[in-house]
Amino acid sequence: MKLLIFEYATALGLDDPSLTVEGTHMLKGLVDDLDNANTSYLISSDSPELKSSSNCTPISINGDLSLWLDENISNYDACLAVAPEEDRILYNITHLLEENNIKVIGSSSEAVLACSDKYRTYQLLEDKFPLINSEKVFFNELKEYKNQMSKLDKMLVKPADGVSCSGVRIVQSYAEFIRASAQIKKTTKLPFFILQDYQKGASASVSVLSTGEKATPISLNRQDILLKDGRLVYNGGEVPYEHRLSDEALELSKNAVKSITGLRGYVGVDLVMDDEEDEIYILEINPRLTTSFVALRRLVNFNLTEAIINASHGRLPQDIEIKGSLTFRKDDSIIFK
Repeated sequence: MKLLIFEYATALGLDDPSLTVEGTHMLKGLVDDLDNANTSYLISSDSPELKSSSNCTPISINGDLSLWLDENISNYDACLAVAPEEDRILYNITHLLEENNIKVIGSSSEAVLACSDKYRTYQLLEDKFPLINSEKVFFNELKEYKNQMSKLDKMLVKPADGVSCSGVRIVQSYAEFIRASAQIKKTTKLPFFILQDYQKGASASVSVLSTGEKATPISLNRQDILLKDGRLVYNGGEVPYEHRLSDEALELSKNAVKSITGLRGYVGVDLVMDDEEDEIYILEINPRLTTSFVALRRLVNFNLTEAIINASHGRLPQDIEIKGSLTFRKDDSIIFK
């Protein structure tokens, strides 16, 4: 199988350390796992050279990624693309692969589309799973929330197609609500955003491998999320996360992934775990590699990237073991402890 791998930020050569640091680590992990000449990976001529001794073939590109894919993707049998959901970026890439009959190592375009809009995901999961009450708010209807905002304690506002904690803010007044919505409007093409009840608890995620019909949870991971000037900031995490609700979190995430048709390969499920109420709430589903991958691949008793490929072909790993743990911090680098 002739396989192409790329990570969106490093393939574009983005000059944004907050994005490229994660992208570089994910790309390197994939390339190191697949150490063979039948695998190629894209890297922008504007990105630093990937420091890897792998036998995978680097392809330097200069210019438009979409144009390169249009002209060259037919030379490959399969593709593993790591890209954000915002602005339908991951959906458009996946759809292009499907149109060219390239095997997608990951979720179908329809599954990506369903999870790219967090409110649509909410609708798909509600009445089946424990969720935090959420509402779709249109930018042209903000005045309708003035009375509601005068009575609230804490609420969350966030982009419906955001990634990580980008654009997520806690608001406690109508004025804060207006300012937060104005910031979101600058970063999204959607005509709406999400207003969500504030739910206290530990932030976590579950890494899941899925065939599209069956799913296996691999690890519960802690997310280190800080509150800074009303904004939520993702600062790293810990893999695995030992918690008394671990078994319930793994089972809940597995079932949530199975409930959405077309989720395949590596899928991340974000959660809030409320110790006081013994309750776990699903926040969102990420139909792609997440940052936890860079730590998890070092700890599992199998080649995680090969397992992602196998899952996309209908095979899941058996006898999963995680040896040790890793804590990582994300700033302008990723540092493991």
